[in-house]
Amino acid sequence: MTRKFSLAYLTIPGTDPVSQIRIAAEAGYDFVSLRPIPMHLPNEPLFQFDQDRKLFKEIRKNLEENNIGIMDIELARVREDLKVEDYESAFAAGAELGATDVLSSIWTEDRKFAAEEFSKICDLAAKYNLKVNLEFVTFAGIKGLSDALEIMDEVQRPNAFLMVDTLHAHRSLVSPEDLKKVDREKFGFIHLCDGPGAIPSLEDPSMIGVAREGRLYPGMGGIDIKGYLKAMPSNPISIELPNSTEFNARGAAGHAAQCLIHAKKYFEENGIV
Repeated sequence: MTRKFSLAYLTIPGTDPVSQIRIAAEAGYDFVSLRPIPMHLPNEPLFQFDQDRKLFKEIRKNLEENNIGIMDIELARVREDLKVEDYESAFAAGAELGATDVLSSIWTEDRKFAAEEFSKICDLAAKYNLKVNLEFVTFAGIKGLSDALEIMDEVQRPNAFLMVDTLHAHRSLVSPEDLKKVDREKFGFIHLCDGPGAIPSLEDPSMIGVAREGRLYPGMGGIDIKGYLKAMPSNPISIELPNSTEFNARGAAGHAAQCLIHAKKYFEENGIV
């Protein structure tokens, strides 16, 4: 299969980068997607390899020994209480380790502020030849496809790309036909997972709950993954599939392996390249 796959941090949350690299390599992934930028969550483990030189060296050593690369680093959010300038050291360290992309999302309803701050992220990333992938999240400030495209059109940065997460696309009522209308050059990498077909309200706890710990292996839910993937270019896939039940039953390595097994099986059965 020519399509490249990356193991996203959120699939096996709390796993340190060195272990994530080893797990990804053993399972057959091409890349890892690491999280050096803190989310400022309670009891969050911090893996800030931009500030921890020992960890940085261990990551570089294990990337080389396991013959695997970093695709993207995350998560460069736009929010009123966050300073995007603080992301630069993570961008620099990620690029030094070979990362090519940054994942970003916007968590404010203030469109003027969102555009200004996202522009800054793109400009900071450009200093290190990094592409910035803007993800729309159903329960964030930028909630859907049209919102994300409007921001991209406003900022007009050559390193800004659209990141489509199949769960959020489904829950934001984006159709494959909608994606077909987008300039193919605007697409970045893709977040892959399946999920329930039913779409909860924004107030329903399952809206966030499923996104954070209840996603499903491809083919086991009600999302039109085939339609979405066929509507987009054959760009790299980052499997972001947090599922606490599978994680607890299989362990981090077992769950990560099953994610890739199911993804490749789904691609083969549905004629996706």
